[in-house]
Amino acid sequence: MKLIQIAAIAGLAVLFAGLVIGCNPPAEPTTGETGNPGSAAKADYSGQKLDIDGSGTVYPIGAAFTEMFLGANPGVEITVGKAGTGAGMEKFEKGETMISNASRPIKDSEMEKLAAAGIEFIEVPIAYDGICIVVNPKNTWLKSITIEQLNKMWNQDSKVKMWSDVDPSWPKEEIKLYGPTDAHGTYEYFNEVVNGKKDNVRSDYSQQAEYDTLITGVANEPNALGYVGYAYVEQNMDKLRIIPVDGGKGPISPSKDTIIDGTYAPFSRPLFMYVSKKAMDSSTLCKDFVMYCLGENAAAGVEAAQYIPFPAQTYGLIKVRVEKGMTGSLFSKAEPGKTLDEVLAEAH
Repeated sequence: MKLIQIAAIAGLAVLFAGLVIGCNPPAEPTTGETGNPGSAAKADYSGQKLDIDGSGTVYPIGAAFTEMFLGANPGVEITVGKAGTGAGMEKFEKGETMISNASRPIKDSEMEKLAAAGIEFIEVPIAYDGICIVVNPKNTWLKSITIEQLNKMWNQDSKVKMWSDVDPSWPKEEIKLYGPTDAHGTYEYFNEVVNGKKDNVRSDYSQQAEYDTLITGVANEPNALGYVGYAYVEQNMDKLRIIPVDGGKGPISPSKDTIIDGTYAPFSRPLFMYVSKKAMDSSTLCKDFVMYCLGENAAAGVEAAQYIPFPAQTYGLIKVRVEKGMTGSLFSKAEPGKTLDEVLAEAH
């Protein structure tokens, strides 16, 4: 996947800025006895607990790996939450979690807070995702959409009410816009790409704290348009229709191939886990879980969540960094045009 630069008015030059989930639901402990057995060696994790929170987009991946890990280690207590990327980072900064899932690279401001709190972190890319533009299946006339048209709909100064306000050839019907709240990394990513700044967005759209309710809204409204991560669309193909996006080189539909090779630009992106270095050094449960996610089960866990795994060689490069305990972020300021492998290889 090619890294892309997102221009932000506030001086950001970050890649793959994501959307943050707006709600902060309580994390639910997962201690079940079932799951697909994995290859994690059975160990004594008595008295240990692993707390994970953060991105709602990454949540299905964390949940899938947790179920698999528990298949090999029944009775272990792992809590996986979906407070949102930003909210998850706040918990991470307070030392309330060992792993913070994120649908975008960590921000400078977040790194500063972690440094002030004395928390070192290891950056772990875990899977590919693509933000999908979706409409109700009854909308059969919209064949593709451009970034400029999305901007016309979504920017904070937008006067668009009808589809025909965007393009006169489109129906004179009121658009119903659905999107996540500002707690989501996907919200940030989408607005950075479409509107040039994460907070440059109209306030009168239907703001959803949960992706499931966003999907339900689009599914129930013939004139709806929304955006959501690839895995959520894959799980709801009977309720939604994906719209190809023209990022400047013609309309491209999101797929495993177009997300991996970066042609689904500018909406293809990597997803991350940020892991406490202290937890990796002191908790065998945390260390074993992270290494399990990067080992031979990596692709199976990501695919179980209906996301797109990296090639095995990419997981190998990530695993080397984790094993060496290499801290800090490579991707918050990665050079535009570099592939994940190139960024990882150059850092070794």
